[in-house]
Amino acid sequence: QVQLVESGGGSVQAGGSLRLSCAASGYVYCMAWFRQAPGLEREGVAIIPNNEEPTYADSVKGRFTISKDNAKEILYLEMNSLKPEDTGMDDCAAKFGFCPLTPNEYSYWGQGTQVTVSS
Repeated sequence: QVQLVESGGGSVQAGGSLRLSCAASGYVYCMAWFRQAPGLEREGVAIIPNNEEPTYADSVKGRFTISKDNAKEILYLEMNSLKPEDTGMDDCAAKFGFCPLTPNEYSYWGQGTQVTVSS
């Protein structure tokens, strides 16, 4: 069983930046960030397999950076040039095996952190 504890998030104006963190209680191969905007389904933001290149949703490419401190098992999401459409509940997730950008495949989830971007 892997526990994920998130921190970060908050409210910013458009164009601002935020950083999310997610600490895992143990090793996991694949970690990811997902977002659920109000009234919409949860969608993938970025994934990072252990020691491999990350993958981003088209909507965040060039603005967000996912990274992981493998020694501490902490996942980060640096979010720059934030837009109002980035508003939502952000969750980190983890799994073993392959690393998709779809939420249904993930076994372990954090508690969620709210990101609000005002125009």
